[in-house]
Amino acid sequence: MSMYRERVYRGSARATMLRTAGTRERRSHLTAPRVPTVGIDIGGTKVMAGVVDADGNILEKLRTETPDKSKSPKVVEDTITELVLDLSDRHDVHAVGIGAAGWVDADRNRVLFAPHLSWRNEPLRDRLAGRLAVPVMVDNDANTAAWAEWRFGAGRGEDHLVMITLGTGIGGAILEDGQVKRGKFGVAGEFGHMQVVPGGHRCPCGNRGCWEQYSSGNALVREARELAAAESPVAYGIIDRVGGNIPEITGPLITELARGGDAMCVELLQDIGQWLGVGIANLAAALDPSCFVIGGGVSAADDLLIGPARDAFRRHLTGRGYRPEARIVKAQLGPEAGMVGAADLARLVARRFRRANRRRVERYERYARAGRG
Repeated sequence: MSMYRERVYRGSARATMLRTAGTRERRSHLTAPRVPTVGIDIGGTKVMAGVVDADGNILEKLRTETPDKSKSPKVVEDTITELVLDLSDRHDVHAVGIGAAGWVDADRNRVLFAPHLSWRNEPLRDRLAGRLAVPVMVDNDANTAAWAEWRFGAGRGEDHLVMITLGTGIGGAILEDGQVKRGKFGVAGEFGHMQVVPGGHRCPCGNRGCWEQYSSGNALVREARELAAAESPVAYGIIDRVGGNIPEITGPLITELARGGDAMCVELLQDIGQWLGVGIANLAAALDPSCFVIGGGVSAADDLLIGPARDAFRRHLTGRGYRPEARIVKAQLGPEAGMVGAADLARLVARRFRRANRRRVERYERYARAGRG
């Protein structure tokens, strides 16, 4: 029997055990086994997989393109399986954690909806548990990134933390007392779709005026391209940089030019930062955390973005001047945060797998001793 087939067989035999483990509250990370696990971060354009140790160190990392969203979910599952089996050839992997860009149900089994993939109520955990020889954990990618920042990054030591991820849109997560708050149906933290401007810009979600239409990578690029298309005098610098090809204007380019002193790009990041601060003030009124961690690609602008966000936060905070203010800090783990967090959360389900293995070995040894007797 080939190595691949042998692993598939063993994984199928454990599917029932994994489903049971996945529905229970996980034990504290402090008592989780210190074993290597694989974290998978699935986005709209890439799948990143890495082996992570108990201290959050990445031992090996692989990356591949995400299969086209028009393809079946099985194609993405095949990609995940191939990456895990590849890493397992060189590492003693004890569990797999998956951070998916989409809504994951409260049992952390089904991806209810993924905007960039053809996943609709997809039982991802159970499907992969039937193909891999280790336990599988599935969660939203913002939740896994927030967990990583709380365990190993900018949120260490905080007992009430909110993470905001600024990419093409806005994602988010809530941690309280060492637990990710997922809500009744598992989809808490969709901060990007809070309405901040009634009747404002249309959002792909179907509503108008969503926060991510004013503070995100898409918002940043949209404003720059509109100014360039109008041939605004303030946009001459970026127009020259892209040779008049407006679709080549991107978020990283705007950040680069802003760091070089381009006045329009600096102003655009200030605008995005101010809207970020307004949204954070709203979240502080509702959740009252001790710390906001800002991650995602747009956070690479550092104080060009976070400075204006802090100023706007202080101006709009309910009860300002009469209450403690939460810290607003940049995430530390970069684009690997989701992968590291998924691996660490998976470590919490590895205990049951290890105990089952130990019981199986002990039972085999008893039978062997009885046979010799």
